[in-house]
Amino acid sequence: MKLKFSAEVQKALENQWPIVALESTLVTHGFPFPDNLSIARESEDAVRASGATPATIAVINGAIHVGLSDAELEFIAKPHHDYMKATTRDLPVCMARKQTAGTTVAATMAIAAKAGIKLFATGGIGGVHRGVADTWDISADLTELSRTPVCVVCSGAKSLLDLPKTLEALETLGVPVIGYGTNELPAFYTHTSGLKLDARVDTPAEAASVLKAHAAIGAQNGILVCNPIDASMGLPKDEIERHIEAGLKAAELQGVGGKAATPFLLKYIVSATQGRTVEPNKALIRANAVLAAKVAVEYAKT
Repeated sequence: MKLKFSAEVQKALENQWPIVALESTLVTHGFPFPDNLSIARESEDAVRASGATPATIAVINGAIHVGLSDAELEFIAKPHHDYMKATTRDLPVCMARKQTAGTTVAATMAIAAKAGIKLFATGGIGGVHRGVADTWDISADLTELSRTPVCVVCSGAKSLLDLPKTLEALETLGVPVIGYGTNELPAFYTHTSGLKLDARVDTPAEAASVLKAHAAIGAQNGILVCNPIDASMGLPKDEIERHIEAGLKAAELQGVGGKAATPFLLKYIVSATQGRTVEPNKALIRANAVLAAKVAVEYAKT
């Protein structure tokens, strides 16, 4: 896998400075323009302000970029119906066809690992979808977490998933799931899910010590550090659940499934809440970028 590094990321790699990978489906498929561009810039600036180098990962005209210039960031942010949402299996086709794509959690993890980047910040991971017994719809994010040694800082799994089954799958796959300042799995838009976690850390240094131990034993899977949305920003759990159920029915009626399901449901929830999920979503993305950078700084010290 040939990678194209930005000058900023290349310099950080050469000097072994802390780096945080950032995914690009948040830009290509997560928010409308120009909100997507502003949150991408804010996330990168938050990483820099916290002492690390941001490396937004994307595929542009068939080339895998690790770190984007501002012009490249704007290029992928502008609406274009041909932009792919690329998970790991899509990368060869995307490259061969010289397409442009936002990279999912799974693809970003794989590329970050290839580049030697240990920390990755995102909003929420994919997981086991509701109704899995009928659809077998399970995100490739879980597979990648089982085989790629990158630490993913997130706000748990997306609320629209089957969270108990997702947590059970992560346990089966041997992926450590660690609460940051919490004993419960965060549920993206909501601060808590009611699902207890076995491990907790309360400082970036503690998180970095777990990463160090993980590397010392030669583990080849990923780690999840789950940073809950600020309680003051989160939405009521019952309200979100109601909108998710309605969104799932709408998706079924319209025949929306597979990779298109998550963007559809997220947009449905934004509409159903009259946009009240947008700012919390942005806030948790920024907060995760900051935490990942602080953990990267502590990890670099080791």
